[in-house]
Amino acid sequence: MTRHLGLRLGVATLTASALLGGLAYVVAAAPGETNAATVATRTGGKDASSLDSTLQEIEKSYDGRIGAVGIDLGTGRTVGYRAGERFPFNSMFQVFACAAVMRKARTGEPGLMDKVVRWKAADMAELTTNSPETTEYTDTGMTPAQLCHAGVTKSDGFAGNTLLGQIGGPRGLTRFFRATGDETSRLDRPEPQLIEWRPGEERDTTTPAAAARTFTGITTGRTLHPRDRARLVGWLKASLTGANRIRAGLPKDWTVGDKTGTGGAGNYGTAGDIAIVWTPGSDAPLIMSVFTNRNRRAPHDDKVIASTATALAKALGRL
Repeated sequence: MTRHLGLRLGVATLTASALLGGLAYVVAAAPGETNAATVATRTGGKDASSLDSTLQEIEKSYDGRIGAVGIDLGTGRTVGYRAGERFPFNSMFQVFACAAVMRKARTGEPGLMDKVVRWKAADMAELTTNSPETTEYTDTGMTPAQLCHAGVTKSDGFAGNTLLGQIGGPRGLTRFFRATGDETSRLDRPEPQLIEWRPGEERDTTTPAAAARTFTGITTGRTLHPRDRARLVGWLKASLTGANRIRAGLPKDWTVGDKTGTGGAGNYGTAGDIAIVWTPGSDAPLIMSVFTNRNRRAPHDDKVIASTATALAKALGRL
């Protein structure tokens, strides 16, 4: 798979077993669940070639780089572009940190999700401008469940850091990735340091393929207990930060749950979005992961992510 998803320009139509395999908690799927490790695959065709040319043209006009993966969990069709190249997580890590805390609460520390976590105002000094919800609870504290809601729906930076504190920090999240079979994704620093990125940086990065695989596991597989999985998906659907990204590139009657990440102009305009998507009348969702950066220090462009989502939907034969 490494050679097939290597650092090359162009689309790779991937095998779902290679992309999604290795989920440590996946077993035979129950009704309504996806066994991500055994999804059948339909690949090839002109749609994949069209994805290749479409994203190359967007990259040229954007003067940047796009990495993307789209998975149809109903048909097993999986397409990608720069799927094995590294991009920074930015605050997208928060959805995975939330999943790790939920897993810990379910398997090793019952009651953790409802245990109040407290902090001092000084602890938030670097993140007050990026923590819209936690700043309101400095006097009372919040539970990990509330922190998950704040992180996933509002991309609250201090919420993300506090969730990391429940699992052993950035290294704890990396251990969670490895436990799910993700040998690629890594977190090395908390916010705001983790958004500091430049081309070639490996700290705090993932790949579109790895992110999509692990995201599939926490939203449709057996990484989480069904009740926890449903709760997480509910938060994703309620996200307030991704309206102009993957959601904007898809029809209005499609249901989308997503988590964004943004690094800012000073960090080569890095920005991404990862989503679970349902089309009308379909029980099996799509998974989309999109990552972008500029070739210079410049602002990101949400329209690039939206256009990439449209291209992925077309390549999957849904548009």
